[in-house]
Amino acid sequence: MAEAVVAAARRPGELADVPPRNRTVEGLRGYGLIVAMWVRSTMTYRTSFLLSTFGNAAITLLDFVAIWIMFSHVDVLGGFALPEIALLYGSASASLGLADLLLGNTDRIGVRIRDGSLDTMLVRPVPVLAQVAADRFALRRVGRIAQGLTVLVWAVSELDVDWTAGKVWLMPVMVVAGAAIFGAVMVAGAAFQFVAGDAAEVQNSFTYGGNTMLQYPPTVFGKDLLRGVTFVVPLAFVNWLPALYVLGRPDPLGLPGWVAFLSPLVAVVVFVPASLVWRAGLRSYRSTGS
Repeated sequence: MAEAVVAAARRPGELADVPPRNRTVEGLRGYGLIVAMWVRSTMTYRTSFLLSTFGNAAITLLDFVAIWIMFSHVDVLGGFALPEIALLYGSASASLGLADLLLGNTDRIGVRIRDGSLDTMLVRPVPVLAQVAADRFALRRVGRIAQGLTVLVWAVSELDVDWTAGKVWLMPVMVVAGAAIFGAVMVAGAAFQFVAGDAAEVQNSFTYGGNTMLQYPPTVFGKDLLRGVTFVVPLAFVNWLPALYVLGRPDPLGLPGWVAFLSPLVAVVVFVPASLVWRAGLRSYRSTGS
């Protein structure tokens, strides 16, 4: 009986009879309404919001403090000075923070699958992904974004770079495209949880773990790892390749400089299969029967 209800509800939840363009519009509209509801709830207790936002920024800043302390004992790491690593750190942290703010709650899909609460989302005339992403929207996560951007601005002010139009253009594009790539990984990880039941930690190993890796120069890692994060899970396009171009440094794999400008295209390319995998996972979902 429960499976029949889910099957009947899947069509409204996925807006199957609505053209793709209108489905996207409805999804964004539904996402915005849910986010607005959670923001209003959050701002009811503004002091708590400010304290949690500050705490979120302070906790994430500890990662950079550790790097700063390390550079009190060494001058370079993998051939990179502190401002250059700060560029990597700030861009990766801001990108992950933006993706985490917009899509970070997708890792909770495993919980909803286990307790059956995903069924309620299927009966609503809003795409399920929009509901999952906006559920419990945590505005305090802007602390990570602000902290990352602060470090990034400091790095830019300290770097001796010949700023061209292309390099200036790459800076904001690197952050936004990087957030989209992280977002695609989050969506793919959420889809995997339809099969694994609960694989939030697997998803986090690619997002938060990938963020930690990208904070350090690619020259300290082996070639096999660099190939994996360039051609398999393209996290190198989040900040490594654009940052190497900005800094005027060669790519360890010998890739041409123009690949630094491919981050927006890569973001689109990885988001398409991630969305298809999500739809396949959602179609395979069977109710818990509760």
